[in-house]
Amino acid sequence: MEKAVLVVGGGISGMTVAVEAAECGKKVYLVEKEAYLGGRVSRMNKYFPKLCPPYCGMEINFRRIRANKNITVLTSSEVTEVSGSEGDYNATVTTAPMMVNQKCVCCDDCTAVCTESRDDKFNYDLSKTKAIYLPHPMAFPMRYTIDPGSCKTESCAKCVEVCKYNAIELNAKESSQTLEVESVVYATGWKPFDAGKIENLGYTDVTNVITNVEMERFASTVGPTAGKILRRDNGAPAKKVVFVQCAGSRDENYLPYCSSICCLVSIKQAKYVRDLYPEDSEVYIFYIDLRAPGKYETFYKSLQEDTKVNFIKGKVAKIEQGGDGSAVVTAEDILGGGKVVIECDLVVLATGMEPSLSNGNTPNWLKVDDNGFVQSANGMIAAGVAAAPVDVTTSIKSSTGAALHAIQKGIGK
Repeated sequence: MEKAVLVVGGGISGMTVAVEAAECGKKVYLVEKEAYLGGRVSRMNKYFPKLCPPYCGMEINFRRIRANKNITVLTSSEVTEVSGSEGDYNATVTTAPMMVNQKCVCCDDCTAVCTESRDDKFNYDLSKTKAIYLPHPMAFPMRYTIDPGSCKTESCAKCVEVCKYNAIELNAKESSQTLEVESVVYATGWKPFDAGKIENLGYTDVTNVITNVEMERFASTVGPTAGKILRRDNGAPAKKVVFVQCAGSRDENYLPYCSSICCLVSIKQAKYVRDLYPEDSEVYIFYIDLRAPGKYETFYKSLQEDTKVNFIKGKVAKIEQGGDGSAVVTAEDILGGGKVVIECDLVVLATGMEPSLSNGNTPNWLKVDDNGFVQSANGMIAAGVAAAPVDVTTSIKSSTGAALHAIQKGIGK
């Protein structure tokens, strides 16, 4: 049990692997490329089916990490090289310049004097922050960070002048270290499929077309619209909303596989709309097939009983810009027969989950399948969505198994 486990990715899967292995007495290095832990789940508004906020589960994991001396967290870091063999790896971890150090108390004095701004990646570029910013209200580690692409560094330095705690180091340099580990767990998660590639669905041309991940931020009280689901053209309440399932998924031209959770995400988001505007909202969900296995069937049926939620089996042919800024959806209605045209306030595309390591991002020491999902082999272990598109609950189960697998690699060596 002497050698450590390296966990790549600090989302819900990576944190689960880290705490499970560390609480068994294993030393763990948890590496995350962002400045904070939490991954995609931290950007969600609510989980299904209970519709509770993800911060609840996140805080429990943060508490377990803080309390465990076996875990070393390396944020703003990436694994740039792995060499060796199963049970005996050397991993090089490169850390970006940490221009805000651990002395930061999040007093917010720095943002008041910062003159530069940046697109807020946490909100999928739907809002802006200053060049120095807190990634999100529950960020862990809880400290500000600086976007080097937006900051003028020493030529401005106003943030340095007002910081009473000497927490800002604009001349910080990149660093690297080599870690000796016996196994490497890849919990690198996923990224939303690029909806702009699907020309007929209007993501780049129609103002009021968004993706399902953007919808999560619209619905969040700490998101760009403070929890109001609004039209993008005029800021009016989006009360007539169309959800388009399998936007790029199950299509040989884009993602040939089913991402497994998109149906349930759209059902959840339909409830966001109905709960926010219960009197006069109406929702349409166009689908090929709806997946709600096991315990999720009840969640699906609860929305079926809502007369203001219309499930229509059929593919959307095109989405166009309406004369008043609305989105015009043309689709087939297989069960009803014929063509359907709906003018609505907002269209939400249920884009699929693409592995983060796809499209040229795969390290040469990893084995992946044809779609870019990591395959466990030779001491390299896949966890969560890095291995397959699954929901949060399944990711946690997968990650617990990955932690056990990683620990077993050291037994008897």
